[in-house]
Amino acid sequence: MAEKETLEKLTGLGKTMVEQVDKGKSPTFEASLRSKGNIEFDKSVGFLRLGDKKEERTFLNVSQARTFMQTVAVANKAKKFLAEDLHTSIRGLYYQLKFSLGEDIDESLFEEQSESNALVEDLEVALSVKREDLHLTTDRKGVVAGNMIVKDNFAGEQTEIDCAQQGRSGWMIPSDVDNGMEFVDIKAKYVLVVEKDALWQRLNEDRFWKKDNCILITPKGQASRGTRRLIRRLADKGLPVYVFTDCDAWGWYIYWTIKTGSMNLAYLGRDFSIPEAKFLGVTMSDIEKFPFLKKLTIKAKEIDIKRAEEMISYPWINMHPEWVSELNKVLKTGQKIEQDALQGERLTFVGEYIRQKIKNKEWLP
Repeated sequence: MAEKETLEKLTGLGKTMVEQVDKGKSPTFEASLRSKGNIEFDKSVGFLRLGDKKEERTFLNVSQARTFMQTVAVANKAKKFLAEDLHTSIRGLYYQLKFSLGEDIDESLFEEQSESNALVEDLEVALSVKREDLHLTTDRKGVVAGNMIVKDNFAGEQTEIDCAQQGRSGWMIPSDVDNGMEFVDIKAKYVLVVEKDALWQRLNEDRFWKKDNCILITPKGQASRGTRRLIRRLADKGLPVYVFTDCDAWGWYIYWTIKTGSMNLAYLGRDFSIPEAKFLGVTMSDIEKFPFLKKLTIKAKEIDIKRAEEMISYPWINMHPEWVSELNKVLKTGQKIEQDALQGERLTFVGEYIRQKIKNKEWLP
């Protein structure tokens, strides 16, 4: 989103409140309710999103006045960041606002960062923007390699990044891949998301992305906002997305977070979900298909079993018989297997496994 549009939305929010005051009314702030009870899976689009329930807070309400004031302070500070073309983290925002009531007032506007974090999310919902559009950065975690050239306009400079020329380290995915980020040349055929950095390094050393002409991404576990947004942007360019994780409820949940979004980011809907993603593995069925894996399984812990039971109860998962079957195998056998185990045969087998799965369309929905 253009910075101009975000500024206009913030300015519009302020003008609306001023107009309410001019009319003798209490200024109000309204946003969709972000509670679990207002999160639904929309089968027609394939991702989690917020329902129709709204919440409203007003200034002339004793129980809401403080939160209302905090909300306005966060919005005002975000507008200032945009005007100055400066970025900070949500932690930096918290410290900018903590003692902002005045020098002679011995009380802070925010006691805990969790207070300001929640209000940033409220602004995202109310204004239909992302926190990155408000110049608020998040942790960087993902890494990329592949036939992709990116132009990054940042801090008054333009940098061209060739993701095929990043050596063993790859390109670290920034928290914001929208504002000032232009994908000028993508020659890859598909996107491969590999849960673990160790397996990404294995495939990068084999130059898998070059031989198979793909974009190789590792979120290093659960995908960060920037990584999920990058995958979404690549999918929007027509690239198929395949995900490769551990064979356990935790690895599988990483896949489902990428595919349908997560409950805590349901308010961002499609921007952070990839319903068209496919799961390559590792699956419980692979243990039967590749005999050497039978000796490399690990006993599932109680927390793994509980996670699997929880996942099988989700309607967006149990609507797929293939996934119900896989989860039931975990519950029945009490076993799991890491994606690293595919190296047990030989180190280069990982790439062979992925090629075979894609060629034969052996994936789960």
